Amino acid sequence: MTTIDESRLAELLDRFVNDLGATMSAGNVLIGDRLGLYRALAEAGPLTAAELAERTGTSERYVREWLPGQAAGRYITYDAGSGRYRMTPEQALAFADPDGPGLPGAFQLALSSLAAEPRIAEAFRTGRGMPWGEHHPGVFTGCERFFRPGYVANLLSSWVPAVDGLAGRLGAGIAVADVGCGLGASTRILADAYPASSVRGFDPHAESVELARKAAAEAGLDGRCEFAVARAQDFPGTAYGLVATFDCLHDMGDPVAAARHIRSVLSDDGVWLIVEPFAGDVPEDNLTPVGRVYYSASTFLCVPHAISEGADDALGNQAGEAGIRPVVQAAGFRTFRRVAETPFNLVYEARP
Repeated sequence: MTTIDESRLAELLDRFVNDLGATMSAGNVLIGDRLGLYRALAEAGPLTAAELAERTGTSERYVREWLPGQAAGRYITYDAGSGRYRMTPEQALAFADPDGPGLPGAFQLALSSLAAEPRIAEAFRTGRGMPWGEHHPGVFTGCERFFRPGYVANLLSSWVPAVDGLAGRLGAGIAVADVGCGLGASTRILADAYPASSVRGFDPHAESVELARKAAAEAGLDGRCEFAVARAQDFPGTAYGLVATFDCLHDMGDPVAAARHIRSVLSDDGVWLIVEPFAGDVPEDNLTPVGRVYYSASTFLCVPHAISEGADDALGNQAGEAGIRPVVQAAGFRTFRRVAETPFNLVYEARP
């Protein structure tokens, strides 16, 4: 008979309860974000359920259920003495500030991804893929909300400066291609910071390109950056001083073909800036909370899309340096090195 270690079972059940609570609360996070509950609480708290409902035009009975669930998850703070709820500065930054870490966007990406569960389950049986563009629309906007804060925090302050001479060349003016740009957050950041450079964003998903154009216009960047529907293997243009791929090389069905095309359109002194999800080279390096998030997302999004584009052995978003380096070398790049990292990203440069 199998002997059960009760302490190990209790530890497993404790992790399960935490995970189930996070899963069940995800929808409530999106509701709080969409209906302005976090924002009103951050701006006017401490508030009772009735006061918050009145400020947001929502039902007091629903808000009265929503508030303690958020407090139990430590996303907001409850004062038992007054019966009111508030947000600490840290909680407000994370959930109510549009320039903050954007945590609701991560939940939006996760929940929208899970809408494809029946198709992904079938893909497990058939081995077929699922194109990015066939996911729930919340995947596209949620993806930008998830990644944009990291680009805002790091792209100009550490990633560009980590590449020798790149900041100066961007300031003087070079041609830039942001390949796999999605909704164009990284494209807009570069165009806004370096007006002398010509910045073009390319993505194979037409709906994302339309949203990118709209966002650029709303940001007053019309004419400073442009967007077009194109694949990484054949996007137009030549003599680029910078080609950037942000969190997308691992999604491609033929990353080597993409890398070869990138090399062919770079100027002699150009550079390929490769930003990929943080990962070690072997699974045991990635058995972490971040690795868990990324492996799970990769199962639903990255691997299915790469397979839909014909990948025989999709990289997945936990490829790590050991997975990216052979792609770059197979394309004939002269140099490849890691230049920066964050808890969520690894950053490389490659030169032709």
